[in-house]
Formats: sequence, structure tokens, C-alpha cells
Amino acid sequence: MTTVATSAAPPTVETTVIPRASDLGGGFKVLRVLPSAQRRMVGPFVFLDQMGPVQLEAGSGLDVRPHPHIGLATVTYLFDGEILHRDSLGSVQPIRPDELNWMTAGSGIVHSERTPPELRAAGPRVSGLQAWVGLPERDAEMAPAFAHHGAAELPVITEPGMRIRVIAGEAFGVRSPAETRSPMFYADVTLVAQQRLHVPSEHEERAAYVVEGAVRIDGQAYPPGQLLVFARGADVTLSALGPTRLMLLGGEPLDGPRFVWWNFVASTRERIEQAKEDWRAERFAPVPDETERIPLP
Repeated sequence: MTTVATSAAPPTVETTVIPRASDLGGGFKVLRVLPSAQRRMVGPFVFLDQMGPVQLEAGSGLDVRPHPHIGLATVTYLFDGEILHRDSLGSVQPIRPDELNWMTAGSGIVHSERTPPELRAAGPRVSGLQAWVGLPERDAEMAPAFAHHGAAELPVITEPGMRIRVIAGEAFGVRSPAETRSPMFYADVTLVAQQRLHVPSEHEERAAYVVEGAVRIDGQAYPPGQLLVFARGADVTLSALGPTRLMLLGGEPLDGPRFVWWNFVASTRERIEQAKEDWRAERFAPVPDETERIPLP
């Protein structure tokens, strides 16, 4: 009798990333999702932090002093609370839930992120995500820029049991107004219990970060605080095991490897060293009306 070996279908979830916790001081904690030992990047996303949720003490607030960036765009999105952004271009912009702050560092920018003074007395609550999107080599030294998009500007898809806000890039047939430099997508998805979601397959690399609730894929349950990186080309359908919120992200991989050191992203170590020396020597433009700065590690 001859038996024919059959190969099992490849798993839908190629890699599972368990974030590591980090305390930024003052009781403010983040979960560092990317980069990790399991996965350095997903599409152009080189960094992803979950901020909170945290209730800070009365009279206190978030105080991320001025610090520099090169070679990337910061993508800030809140679920709860408010953060005041200031940068070396002179931008002063509060960000609130369901809004987007997109800051393109390019050749170099400095910014601070703080709780507005009027919200400190009661003890602010903060919850959200900050991502970094690497810039293609052709744009790595572009002039820095900042853009804010209110909640009403970001397209929303609403179906029974499902709500999807496309924050950046293109997905589910709609496009965010945020100006991106390479094909990508970033979406905030909320699902009711038992709701199924088919993840679009047009992007080369895709992942889902479970913020709240849990999802099931191929019979496997995934709780909150996990990044699920999907196999390329996989037909991905997930179902919510209860009320669930997740972020979908990915896109086209960057055009070559990237070095990430502190707040700097570059395709060469030499560019990182130059940025380090420029910050040490105070050659970055300062943030107006800010006198503090985070020293080079």
C-alpha cells in the first residue's frame, strides 16, 4: 500500500510578537511592540509602542522633553486623553482620540509631547499608540514637515458589528488624507463579539495588534497585547471572541535594511553617528518656548 504525504497548509500567523514593558518615568508605562527579537519591521513600520492605558496622579502629566528624529515619520494616535505636540518647525498641536499627528522627520526635527497644563490638576488619562514609519531612501533627507488630521478627516467604514477607521495609507477601498511616502496601511478596527473580519490582501506585509479583547484565527485564540504578523499572501479571516479593538498595519517593505538607534533611523551607521554628534553639539533646531532637552543616551 502506498501512502502519499500531504503537506499541511502554512499557518496564517507567521510570527507572534509579545511586547516588552518599559517605564518612561512618573508611572507612565509603554509596551514596546516593534522592533523586537521576533520581528524588526512590518512593511515600513519600524517602531510601535502602546501607551497606557494609564491614569496619572493629580497634578502630574506626560512630559516627554524635546528630542530629535531623523529618517522617519512619527504617527501618533490616541484612544483616550490629550497630548500637546510642539516641534522645531513651530507647530503647536493638541491631539485627541481618533485624530492623527503625522510628523515627517526627514533630515531632522525636534519635538516634545506633554499633557496640556489645563488637564493636569485632575490627573490625566492617556491611552494610545505611537508608530514610526521609515522613509524610503529617496526621502530620508527630505525637509521636515508636520500635519494634523482631525477625526472627521479620517475615513470610517461602518458595518453591522464592525467599525474601521483608516488612519494612514489605503485599505478596505478607502484612503486616508495623510501624505505617506510609500504604499502602506494603518487602521483602527472595533468588532462586536463573534464578528468576523477579512483582512485585505493587497499589501505585501500585514499584521494585527490586539489592543482590547481577543481574536481567533485558524482555531487559535490570541489575547490582547500581541502583534500577529501574517504570512505573505495568506487569506486572513479573524473572529472576535468578545468586544475587540485591534490595529491593522503593514505595507511595502522598505528599500533595504535600516539601522535604528535611539530616535534615529537610517540606512547607514555613518548617518546615525552624524545625528548623534549633531544632537550632542546642539546643531538641531530647537523647539520654540522649550528650554529642556533629553540628552543623548
